[in-house]
Amino acid sequence: MSNDNSVQRNDPIQTREAMRNKFEKLLELLDDSSRIDLYDIAIGSLLELAEDNTDTLNLKIAASALREMAQAFSIFQPYTGIKKVTFFGSSRIKNDDALYNQTKELAKRLAKLGWMTVTGAGPGIMSAAIEGAGREMSLGVNIRLPHEQYANPFIANDPKLVEMRYFFTRKLMLIKESDAYVVLPGGFGTMDESFELFTLLQTGKMNPAPVILLDAPGGTYWNSWYNFLGTELIPLEMIHRNDTAFFMITSSIDASINEITHFYSNYHSLRFVGDILVIRHRHKLSPEQLDSLVEDFADITLDGTIRKATPLPPERADNDNLDMERIALKFDKASYGKLRMMIDRINSFQSQ
Repeated sequence: MSNDNSVQRNDPIQTREAMRNKFEKLLELLDDSSRIDLYDIAIGSLLELAEDNTDTLNLKIAASALREMAQAFSIFQPYTGIKKVTFFGSSRIKNDDALYNQTKELAKRLAKLGWMTVTGAGPGIMSAAIEGAGREMSLGVNIRLPHEQYANPFIANDPKLVEMRYFFTRKLMLIKESDAYVVLPGGFGTMDESFELFTLLQTGKMNPAPVILLDAPGGTYWNSWYNFLGTELIPLEMIHRNDTAFFMITSSIDASINEITHFYSNYHSLRFVGDILVIRHRHKLSPEQLDSLVEDFADITLDGTIRKATPLPPERADNDNLDMERIALKFDKASYGKLRMMIDRINSFQSQ
């Protein structure tokens, strides 16, 4: 005997209407009116999958990806205000390798400066970084592989460890949450992660951040890699020479730490407000310093001007770092390599 209040499974129109009603009731229960539109988009996307009657594999991918991201967001949330550095590199490096020691020492020294370490939680370079930083200062994003990559013993069973099925969700978390990146020599996976970083930086899909390409003393890995850029990519105009500003190649722990910490010594953050790029910095610029920015970087603007600014109305509405100094420009949204060079120049200025 059927229930009059039930929806017949063979009536797709009634099924979609019932699902829509349930989603709308769910939205009404959410006590967060400021973000209701975002919840509506997220839930609406799930409804679109149902309405399109997408196949089971697509649903599994979408459901797994959303679940993995939700779990990772939850794990990272308590540490939002802490600076983080992500380490990439080969899982095949042994603990008696010079690269292992380089990684361990750098992570250890950054942890003493208050930086948390983020890794893929596996063996090799990932294990070295977590061993150096210590469990309390580490977050892990492990990948489940057919041949079973288990989390290394320094992070295994830690509440700050998340297990993921997909590389794309894992890379999102390894890149999204950090303020600096250290890449050690590695194989296809490391190359994939490093070029992902450079692609996001080159296209402005992530905020500027320091990237260290760290080798062991006497190592040739990154210099050989750079030679490939210089002999193939740059001459063929596949990339611009300014794009090499996105990274620093070194075998020095001291130089790595200086590059990471110096990047935030004056520069703070940036934000687009309409077609205006606002760069926030800690110290006032002198008229001479501002003039030098205009002289050397006006070519990345649409109108040739770079000016001091006060917080713009959208920034005030969001209470967005209102205590910071600001400059504003109409950035061409293409010259991100030279924008990074301008940030380096801002960091070179002395406090006024």
